[in-house]
Amino acid sequence: MTIIIGAGLSGLLTAFRLKQAGIPFKVMEARERVGGRINTLSEADGPPLEMGATWFGDQHIHLKALLQELGIDGFEQYMEGTAFFQPFSTSPAESIQVPAQPPSYRISGGSFSLIRSLYERLDTNAVHFNQAVKQIRFHKDGATVFAAEVFEADRIVMALPPKLWANKISFSPPLPNDLREIALQTQTWMEDSIKVALTYEKDFWQEENLSGTLFSNTGPITELYDHSNRQRSKYALCGFIHSGFKQLSHSQRQALVISQLKGVFGTKAEAFTGYEECIWSNEEYTCAASDAEHYPHQNNGNPVFTRSLYGGKLILSGSETAPTYPGYMDGAVFSANEAAGKIVALSPH
Repeated sequence: MTIIIGAGLSGLLTAFRLKQAGIPFKVMEARERVGGRINTLSEADGPPLEMGATWFGDQHIHLKALLQELGIDGFEQYMEGTAFFQPFSTSPAESIQVPAQPPSYRISGGSFSLIRSLYERLDTNAVHFNQAVKQIRFHKDGATVFAAEVFEADRIVMALPPKLWANKISFSPPLPNDLREIALQTQTWMEDSIKVALTYEKDFWQEENLSGTLFSNTGPITELYDHSNRQRSKYALCGFIHSGFKQLSHSQRQALVISQLKGVFGTKAEAFTGYEECIWSNEEYTCAASDAEHYPHQNNGNPVFTRSLYGGKLILSGSETAPTYPGYMDGAVFSANEAAGKIVALSPH
């Protein structure tokens, strides 16, 4: 029995690959939901709102191959029209033309379409929810996993951000010191991000030949993009708030966001029908405390994560361990395929 810890993209894809190979597994998930850092809010009267992982590019070949395998489409991020840039708080936003660059894409129906597709391909009760793993003891015959319940496994796939398992899981025997130190100094992508989305009845920005794109040095919003659905029948703007604004209350942030958007787009920006935000540093099953601030992608893809551990009984996976595009959805797909491949190779045929 293989136990996969984490039901994000990497963990669910590993599970799907093991099911395809006929290898028994269980998935342990600390939350009450699947998806990890893929978290799409879907309201009947609005577009899918991405509070987590959103975009991919043509370079993300592993993710694109998986989407094709599952029959899921992508569509190009809307960037037509004028964008805005706010260099200083003392000056108004400037209209700019964004230089030509390779297109970014979003997943049709929201990023959670990918998670849902994988989850629905697994057997009922394959994922065990509310199972925050606290300790793993390795022994001659395998491993014992201590969560809300106790599970026995032949091997473990760790599909969590390295900083999370290094901080929150006790290993017996202990992890190698150098591995644990690098894991503690590995930046978790999204962990200090604040996502924000506002829904509207009309895409007033397109009507005025604006792209809905905003870049700002002042905040609270630092980046903003059109977030309408693929059919362009439901409308939203979505982006990032500077992490320093997490100290404010929800209502204070919202008031500052609306004030900023009104200053950039005019009074039509006030006519929003919904406001959503997600502070990822408040997510205990994504973010773990650090002694020092980490730069983006710090130690992501470090070769130490490919090491064989506990006689091959522990396989490190998850997006941050991938040598290609670590921290992104593509890295999660790559690491899952690698982890599943190792288990299939070790299993009797």
